[in-house]
Amino acid sequence: MTRDRRRSVHNGTVDARLHPAPDPPPSWGDAPRVDAYLERVDRLAPRLAGEEAFASLLPEGPISLLDLGCGDGRLAATALRARPTLRRVVAADCSAPMLDRARSRFADDTRVSVREWDLNRSIGPLGRFDLITSGFAIHHLEDGRKRSLLAEVAAQLHPDGLFANLEVVASPTPELHAEFLALIGRPEDDPEDRLVEVSTQLDWMRAAGLVQVDCMWKWRGFALLVGRAPVGAPTGPRS
Repeated sequence: MTRDRRRSVHNGTVDARLHPAPDPPPSWGDAPRVDAYLERVDRLAPRLAGEEAFASLLPEGPISLLDLGCGDGRLAATALRARPTLRRVVAADCSAPMLDRARSRFADDTRVSVREWDLNRSIGPLGRFDLITSGFAIHHLEDGRKRSLLAEVAAQLHPDGLFANLEVVASPTPELHAEFLALIGRPEDDPEDRLVEVSTQLDWMRAAGLVQVDCMWKWRGFALLVGRAPVGAPTGPRS
């Protein structure tokens, strides 16, 4: 033990002034992290390609949409441009900086309600929808919650409603994952990521009760996972 270390110890405790705790990793509640992320993804061509694929597969004539982990509202805005029939959109997130940006984006759009909502909570109280979407959010959840959320998605969709999840997925090998990170400009993994391979997620979607399940677009560690509620699913008023 060094002399400074000996001096810092008293009654078995360490003086925090000499040995401060490490700073916590940045979170999605940190505005600088959110700003840096949004600036980067605006220039990320593969993500833009995924959003184009997302817009192209949306069904005709939807009225309602729930966007899970909406961020700054980017994916909801894409859906509104692609399907102007939408008249009720709920955009849900738990990051205060992201919610601020979403509220600013939709300030003049009465169709959109921006809600603070942690995806670890049941989405049942948010209502039923023709479309449920998510963009680069569900991979932050633990696997057990991913699976229960998928069951809630299936229950909250109107019959034949569409679930579309534009997501970060696990690469088949560590080498391919490292290449993916380099190509999207990330030096390392996000400590909050809980990545799962495509095939497992498709199995989970089927087990949750979704049908016509498929990966409709993929570029390295980005994938668009899609499924529908059965046509004979329980019905309710569309709004």
